[in-house]
Amino acid sequence: MKYQNEKEYLQIESLDDHICIMFYADDEKILAIGDKINNINEEAYMNGYNWEVFFDYYLSKNAPDILNNMDADPEAGMYTAVFELSDENKKRADKFAEIIHHLISNEEELYKIIRADGDNILWD
Repeated sequence: MKYQNEKEYLQIESLDDHICIMFYADDEKILAIGDKINNINEEAYMNGYNWEVFFDYYLSKNAPDILNNMDADPEAGMYTAVFELSDENKKRADKFAEIIHHLISNEEELYKIIRADGDNILWD
C-alpha cells in the first residue's frame, strides 16, 4: 500500500526483508498539525522524535499488538516504523498506517488526546 495525493505525508513500502512506514513530519499538513499540538502543549514540538513518543503512547493504549516486533527510526523531519517482513507484521504495518491516516484526517481527535494526556506523555 502506498498513499498518494492528500496522504503524501505517509508511505508504506516493503524493502528487502522489511516493511517500512514512513511518516513525513516535515510535510506542510503535518507541520500545521504539529504547530497546533505545540500550541496546546509547549513540550510537544512535533518533530520525528516527538511523533515517535506520541505514536508509542497512543499505540500502547489503543493497539499494543502493533508495537510487537516494531522498531522505530525517527529523525527531525521524519518518523519511520520498521517491521521484519512477515504476513503478521504486514497486517500490523497496514493497521498502523490506517491509524496514522485516521488521526491525521481527524485532527481534532489528536488535539483532544493532547489536551487530556499531553502532560502524561514523556516528550523528547
